Amino acid sequence: MYVMGTPTTVGQLDPTSPDAPVAAHLGDPMREQRTLLTGAAVVDRSHRGVLALTGPERLSFLHNLTSQHLTALADGQGTRTLVLSPHGHVEHELWLAELDGTLWVDVEPGTVDDLVGFLTKMRFFTQVEIKPADLALYSVVGPGALSAVVRLGVAVPAEPDVLPVPEAKFHTGSVPPRPTSVYGLRPLPSATGGTGGFLRRHALGDLPVVDLLLPRATAEQTLAELDLPRAGLWAYEAVRAAAKQARVGTDTDHRTLPSEVDLTAVAVHLEKGCYRGQETVARVHHLGRPPRALRLLHLDGIGTDELPAKGTEVTADGRTVGFVGTTARHAELGPIALAVLKRNISGETPLSAGESTAAIDPD
Repeated sequence: MYVMGTPTTVGQLDPTSPDAPVAAHLGDPMREQRTLLTGAAVVDRSHRGVLALTGPERLSFLHNLTSQHLTALADGQGTRTLVLSPHGHVEHELWLAELDGTLWVDVEPGTVDDLVGFLTKMRFFTQVEIKPADLALYSVVGPGALSAVVRLGVAVPAEPDVLPVPEAKFHTGSVPPRPTSVYGLRPLPSATGGTGGFLRRHALGDLPVVDLLLPRATAEQTLAELDLPRAGLWAYEAVRAAAKQARVGTDTDHRTLPSEVDLTAVAVHLEKGCYRGQETVARVHHLGRPPRALRLLHLDGIGTDELPAKGTEVTADGRTVGFVGTTARHAELGPIALAVLKRNISGETPLSAGESTAAIDPD
């Protein structure tokens, strides 16, 4: 029997998936998804890796290594940044939160060890300490998310502030010397002293999202105060795909550039100076023609109920024109997928993805 709010894992993912540690669903994926679309529910994303960076040079350290302008990140602000390859390809996306002398970093499941190895090699004599943090991430999603988190006794974080991306060949000084995306934070009190975690506000399209990063030992106690139903990761991924928000590692490959998957506005500062991969990012932006683009596909399975697997080739007239990333059954849109396609593929082009026919979303 399905009970909204029961945190027991009912739907398990493929055990080889990096998402396997959390619930895919709790008995009724479509009902859970509709709750996200019309009300609010808590999604367990506690399998994401979390780090704590401390030391007086923590911000300048990441500023010099990654794509975002971080030296002006103020206490109580969050943002996003990318670790790029020397050729400008996306390797890691970091969600950052600066609070009371600590820079909290959360990343995709299964990637934290690789990121720590890279940061440690690049530290040299920089005054920064990099340590794992025992925080777990839970996302409150839906139109009622903002009113729900008030029950925790804190004010709603400020709404996201994202700068417009400048046109190609823009004038110097077009981008202010600050993070291009700023997400409001709120610290949570702890009854036992120390950190009680914090809230971070962002959005999936028009849906408000409040991430709760909570100490694992007290997470369930905090979540109980919200008195919200639970939803599995399938519901979250469906609304994320519909909002056309790429997930690094799922909707990217080893050649992906930030501009191909719409990460420039939220994670790339185009005037901050040198960092690894900066030359490629600048060249592609000023030429104005990334080779590929992220597209939302509508799928029509003919003779199969299976959605295409991640990495399935997208073809047009027998030619490979891209690949599938996230796939989902959306409560309103039906079967959908995010795909990275050659930029010249138009919405009128007949496409196939595995056993499914596909069409680019007109919006």
